Amino acid sequence: MIERYTLKEMKAIWSKEEKYKKWLLVELAVVEARSILGEIPSNVYDEIKKRALFDVKEIVKLEASLRHDLLAFVQNVQGYLGDYAGYFHYGLTSYDVEDPSLSLLIQNASDIIIKDIESLVAILKDRAREFKDTIMVGRTHGVHAEPITFGFKLCVWMDEMRRNLERMKAVKEELRVGKISGACGTYPVLSPEVERIALERLKLKPAPISTQVLQRDRHAHYLSVLAIIASSLEDFATQIRLMQQTERGEVKEPFVRGQRGSSAMPHKQNPVISERICGLARVIRSNLLSAMQNVALWDERDISHSSVERIIIPDSTILLNYILNKFKYIVENLEVNKKRMYENLGMSGGIVFSQRVRLALIEKGMLPDDAYTIVQSVAFRSMSENKSFRDILMEEKKVRGYLSSKEIDACFDNSKILENIFRILERCGV
Repeated sequence: MIERYTLKEMKAIWSKEEKYKKWLLVELAVVEARSILGEIPSNVYDEIKKRALFDVKEIVKLEASLRHDLLAFVQNVQGYLGDYAGYFHYGLTSYDVEDPSLSLLIQNASDIIIKDIESLVAILKDRAREFKDTIMVGRTHGVHAEPITFGFKLCVWMDEMRRNLERMKAVKEELRVGKISGACGTYPVLSPEVERIALERLKLKPAPISTQVLQRDRHAHYLSVLAIIASSLEDFATQIRLMQQTERGEVKEPFVRGQRGSSAMPHKQNPVISERICGLARVIRSNLLSAMQNVALWDERDISHSSVERIIIPDSTILLNYILNKFKYIVENLEVNKKRMYENLGMSGGIVFSQRVRLALIEKGMLPDDAYTIVQSVAFRSMSENKSFRDILMEEKKVRGYLSSKEIDACFDNSKILENIFRILERCGV
């Protein structure tokens, strides 16, 4: 957990105290289940619930000698229970407590991420509507392609985040699972009924089958969804970085009063937040590899996954929470230079309308390959001579043999593009 990239709400979820609280919830749920089934005296659960406490500092001290954090927790709590200590952690192996607890923590962390995504979708929708008719050049391979609008670009991002929202909700539900089935998953002491009741109290579902642990394919899937969301944010942040290049100057990240962009060059306004998002997305993706490697465990379980999960699950949720909030801040406060967007559209001399000219020639009877060759030749001449694509078309005899001045002008009309973009945005609910 790196303080620099950790927000308060998510930090609380992955604190030692919160982990111990979840462990205690699981332990108490098992005692309650046994009480409901009549396996222990009826007053035991109430007495244990009333007395059960833990001391974080004492647990840390115990762990230093026991070399086992769960057992240190158990012994610390049992010290408060007096004659009822024998009912606490009865019949449980460590991961009968730790796996359901981890699932609970993942539920809490997922709720924060889902809330973040929902608010980002709303922000993107608002800004897509704001710039729905702000024309700019669309680029493929980094090269001018055809006109789009900035609202269209933002709507693409919004729709992708909607898919990420559904992914997040689905994987959260997949991880709403637990196991309390003993050292090899065969219920050697406690019954499936105890597991069912205890997990029901915790709002978790029993795994249909498990070993000493829940199988780690679930957790790998969870990390894969976090990695996909981070990759989406990296994509959007990369596009902002490109649009903020001096040569384009189409957008700028917010730059607050007193901020410095460089220790050497006073003029610098760098897209540092977007760059940070791109960097941290790499960390989240790298954690996915470790999660996938955790799937393969020896026989009914080894502990090689444990140390990894203590890092990758908290850190990935923490970092995703952080970059989601940073990207929300960027989008909400993004400076958009409409004038520069329009100027950039025209800087290539109008060649972005080449496809329309080619199709107009074909519709008038020119062979497709001939139309392509002629329009390509005119476009290349426009770029090399820095002349207007439209003006050269007007002079080209092979073109004028098929198209009138009015028909050529119609190829450069943006209204048709805007009409269809508006239809797309409407289809997306913008």
